[in-house]
Amino acid sequence: MPELKFDKTKCAECKAISCLVKCQYMDFKDKDKAKKEWQKVINGEDSSVLEACTTCYACEEYCPFGNHPFYLIVEQQEEKGILPAPRPITTMWINQCQPVGRFMVGEIEEKALSYCFMPQLNALVGGKLFENIAHSSFFGQEFFCNVVYLHYAKMSVIKDRLPKVIENIAKLGMKEVICLHDECYGSFTSLAPAYGIEVPFKPIHYYEFLYNRLKELKDEIKPLNVKAAYQRNCSTRLSPQMDHFVDDIFGLIGVERVKREYDRENALCCAEIIRMAKGPAMADDLQKKNIDDMVKFRAKYCVFNCPACYDSLAEKVVKAGMDPIHMIDLCRLALGEERGQKLPLEGMPALQAAMEGK
Repeated sequence: MPELKFDKTKCAECKAISCLVKCQYMDFKDKDKAKKEWQKVINGEDSSVLEACTTCYACEEYCPFGNHPFYLIVEQQEEKGILPAPRPITTMWINQCQPVGRFMVGEIEEKALSYCFMPQLNALVGGKLFENIAHSSFFGQEFFCNVVYLHYAKMSVIKDRLPKVIENIAKLGMKEVICLHDECYGSFTSLAPAYGIEVPFKPIHYYEFLYNRLKELKDEIKPLNVKAAYQRNCSTRLSPQMDHFVDDIFGLIGVERVKREYDRENALCCAEIIRMAKGPAMADDLQKKNIDDMVKFRAKYCVFNCPACYDSLAEKVVKAGMDPIHMIDLCRLALGEERGQKLPLEGMPALQAAMEGK
């Protein structure tokens, strides 16, 4: 079984304790207290951190040494039987995503699109952006990245399944995999290296793909000239180096990324996992703070990366007077195309008319 590459000496030398001090869901402003509590986690002792963790992934980004504090927390949670989510939900996720042979594979070329096991992505892939690659794609449980099990303190499932998933993908024969699911990119570029798991193909984040395609199609872009709030999802914490592509893409299509409080390193997650782990009061409060922050800066769009975040927040975003949209659809609008994912407006005709400019 793969083992985590964690260096205790890096934590011993750390003065900032950023993994805890910067956490937005735990109160560790006192660095001495944070240092003592983190040392308990390192030693495998009981710690309030293991109970309080909302599994937002952010400490992976906060750590200046790349020492994988979040992965260590998840391992300790599992070892001590601390489940961040109810056991039936955890069991359901483990069972329904087993790699049991249900998958779809297109005409694979040197580059291929990975849909992971996210059927929602199918509505997004179309138009000029994907006209030369849509046929070279794959989808199914055999290719499911398994990152979601971080939310359920089941690192053992990831360590067992991820090497097999990578092997299944490699057998398809492509050299480059364009990850339409952000978590897939995180699994191949963060989780796998953290556990010494070899990835024999080159993972490409779909943001990088979009940016390059938009440059190729620059003469067909019609700038949108709008403000947008960006909703960072939990798995972007595994690949923060990709965040600049949000700014780069927005720059190409005429979108201003509003400078709000809860973005970039200070981003709030969609809070639906928190709803399961900590209850509705905390989740509702976080979602309200997040959406109010978007409204404050008069964003027309709330731009999503993660399909699950979209499902969690889209209706609330609409009720707040904004237009929820996936990054791919935003790019398609700038090319004069229709969006693939429809607004969650059924039963809300007034809001639908407003969004359509009637």
